[in-house]
Amino acid sequence: MRKGAKRKGAAAAAAAAAKASSSSQENHKEEDEQQKTSKAHRAKRVKASKPETEPEYFEDQRNMEDLWKEVFPVGTEWDQLDSVYQFKWNFSNLEDAFEEGGVLYGKKVYLFGCTEPQLVPYENKNKIVCIPVVVGVVSPFPPSDKIGIKSVQREVEEIVPMKEMKMDWVPYIPLEKRDRQVERLKSQIFILSCTQRRSALRHLKVDRLKKFEYCLPYFYQPFKEDEFEQSTVVQIMFPVEPPVVCEFDWEFDEVDEFTDKLVEEEALAEDQKDAFKDFVKEKVREAKKANREAKEARRKAIEEMSEETKAAFESMRFYKFYPVKTPDTPDVSNVKAPFINRYYGKAHEVL
Repeated sequence: MRKGAKRKGAAAAAAAAAKASSSSQENHKEEDEQQKTSKAHRAKRVKASKPETEPEYFEDQRNMEDLWKEVFPVGTEWDQLDSVYQFKWNFSNLEDAFEEGGVLYGKKVYLFGCTEPQLVPYENKNKIVCIPVVVGVVSPFPPSDKIGIKSVQREVEEIVPMKEMKMDWVPYIPLEKRDRQVERLKSQIFILSCTQRRSALRHLKVDRLKKFEYCLPYFYQPFKEDEFEQSTVVQIMFPVEPPVVCEFDWEFDEVDEFTDKLVEEEALAEDQKDAFKDFVKEKVREAKKANREAKEARRKAIEEMSEETKAAFESMRFYKFYPVKTPDTPDVSNVKAPFINRYYGKAHEVL
């Protein structure tokens, strides 16, 4: 082989080796760059990670915290119910009453609710607020299975079974026991509940709807003469235009004088005097008859009552609970009153 050809071959081999070496160095540079880039990305990701957030702590729900809400507020207008629950009322006094040392501890209790619209201070001004109230009746048996329906607008008072108004006494299950079967629990707390759905109210007739708003929990105490049994006053609503509305006391008022006075005051027309007198006399007869029947029914009920039932009636106690004062709710401490309703009268204790 010629020397020139050998030199050309050696030069070509050296060039190929140099090229290979250069390519290898470039590959190493690329790998180094990729590693640097990867490390940079990892560094950025570490920097971008959020600091650990503080864990949220929620206050444990009290075992009977929802008790007051479960009790139906009898007689409250349907469109006022939302306003009752607009505040986070605190009835811890009711819950504490069931604890050892409380007035309801270890006793069989029947609870019903009601509301009292009152002018109370809230956020530096006076405001009309629908205050929820819970009444507890300590009794070995349900105080009543009836509801009274009465208002100024309704001339006739009705006493109807609770179930007619979709109400009944049902056991209340505290939160810690709600995973158990109701039948296995010997509940000592019963609440007056209503199954009437608010979504179905629009399908009710107006008179039926209003009945719910005029409901009062009924109670009959056979050992105490009803104030209305003793009353000698009758409500008069004489059906003319406009109607003559007044009260007549048959013990102190005389029909002729009473009628003449209404004519003088131009509340009654002269030619309506005789019809008005007859109307008043009929109302008085009805009231006297109702009083006699009530007294007779009470006497008969006592005669037929067992000694055990008599003792139960005599030992019944009524407790009236108002919400306790908190920074987030109106202060009701100055409007508390012992009166429950016309059937129950006054509570033995207000809390």
